[in-house]
Amino acid sequence: MTRLSVNINKVATIRNSRGGNVPDVTRAALDCEAFGAEGITVHPRPDERHIRYADVRAIRPLLKTEFNIEGNPTVPSFVDLVLEVVPDQVTLVPDSHSAITSNAGWNTIEYKSLLTDLCKTFNDKGIRTSIFIDPVPAMAEGAAACGANRVELYTADYAADYSQDPEKAIARYLETARVARDCGLGLNAGHDLSLENLAWFIRTIPWTDEVSIGHALISDALYMGLEKTIQAYLSEIRKK
Repeated sequence: MTRLSVNINKVATIRNSRGGNVPDVTRAALDCEAFGAEGITVHPRPDERHIRYADVRAIRPLLKTEFNIEGNPTVPSFVDLVLEVVPDQVTLVPDSHSAITSNAGWNTIEYKSLLTDLCKTFNDKGIRTSIFIDPVPAMAEGAAACGANRVELYTADYAADYSQDPEKAIARYLETARVARDCGLGLNAGHDLSLENLAWFIRTIPWTDEVSIGHALISDALYMGLEKTIQAYLSEIRKK
């Protein structure tokens, strides 16, 4: 069964826009968990424009479900934070410091040496390591060669093309997912997944271990409420 991990960065963005502690990011994480989310994802950036390092430290000991920290591991403070709090999973994302949101996956061949060292560092600490990649089979093979446990497919193109031709939109993802499976990698997916396109993705690639969803889910919660929204996403994941 595919697990739903809720990315709570957008909750922190709202809080930071005003100052203070409203909305309470820690409470949001625990509420998501109580409402059925099977994991919590955070993506701290060096400028702390949404999730702060202090949030990561506060949330970690309170969660009962999986904790996934995303980020750019070329930032030493990020690596230090992950090794300090020891999440269940770390997702390595090559986002630049100025990026509004993640916009590309790793070239796992070009950066093999770096990624291999990082995977060993985190795996030796008992942290499952996932590498964020574009839907390119060679990148999945490269991630396996680096010692990753999983890959996360960057699904922005799938989401953009889904409404026009779902089968065409998912073709590259299905091919890459099959290669990842053949390499012994677990499979995650994330970026712009929504109530519109989620069920088709899971039905087509049913061995997806986890989807990480933030922007669309938090946006839907403005209208539906957080609990009903999480249940709606879980329902889409479980559609046959």
